[in-house]
Amino acid sequence: MTMQEKVNQYKEDFDLFPTSDDKIEYVLDLGKNQPHLGADEKNEMSFIHGCSSNAWLIAEYQHPHILFRGEGESMMAKGMMTILLDIFNNRTPEEILAFDPALLHTMGITELLSPVRQQGLEAFLKVIYHHAQNCKMKGETL
Repeated sequence: MTMQEKVNQYKEDFDLFPTSDDKIEYVLDLGKNQPHLGADEKNEMSFIHGCSSNAWLIAEYQHPHILFRGEGESMMAKGMMTILLDIFNNRTPEEILAFDPALLHTMGITELLSPVRQQGLEAFLKVIYHHAQNCKMKGETL
């Protein structure tokens, strides 16, 4: 499934919920099953600066794809991380760099986020695109 198809799938899911509270509950439910990172993986290198709650992202390059794993501390961060990793994980650097992050707004999730949480989303995207750009430029493992 392409990144655009994943976004469309989440949009369809969000459209099923009549209220913002229902949509937020859906995001929180998604986060309940988020895998945990090891304590040693939660470090300054993986920390996402700019999120309203603590969050970490690990990137591993397995040619030709980048595999992402992450964890958020709050339930909302966990849910958002789950959605974003589902969209961005196991993609080539070229796929990630060609993806327009404005498409995330079409899902109907960003309007549910406070301005601080929207900044967290931007911080997450900055890290994702940074990893993809580095991987493409270097052609090496991350």
